Amino acid sequence: MKMKSYTEIVVRYAETDQMGVVHHAVYPVWFEAARTDFSAKMGITYPQMEEMGIMLPVVELQVHYLGSARYGETVQVETCVQRLTSARVEFAYRVLDQQQRVITTGKTVHAWVGKDMRPMGLRKHFPQIYEKMLEAMEPESQQPGK
Repeated sequence: MKMKSYTEIVVRYAETDQMGVVHHAVYPVWFEAARTDFSAKMGITYPQMEEMGIMLPVVELQVHYLGSARYGETVQVETCVQRLTSARVEFAYRVLDQQQRVITTGKTVHAWVGKDMRPMGLRKHFPQIYEKMLEAMEPESQQPGK
């Protein structure tokens, strides 16, 4: 079940700067919304994982700005799992404008930790979730930015 998810976002006025362009700090917020949507489409929501005692803090964030979006436009955030280990998961993103041009790419890396914020081996402690993530992972040639 290799998958990419697409999350539509309508640019709000509050997300733009004085020039009417989406502020650079907004893209990581969009990544979070898209990652949450991806997880739900995969079959397990973030709240469900948290109820199970699984937390996913961000340990790395990269954003590459190639273009811009403006107030009132609708963008799509394409999301996929780029890498997965028992200790970490890496998501890749592409933000597409209304003409389907890539305006931003990025990635986030997350550690699998328990509620105590100590690292956990996902494969060992929650093999069903590890398998779902593994099944959802895109082949390298199909990942955003490749």
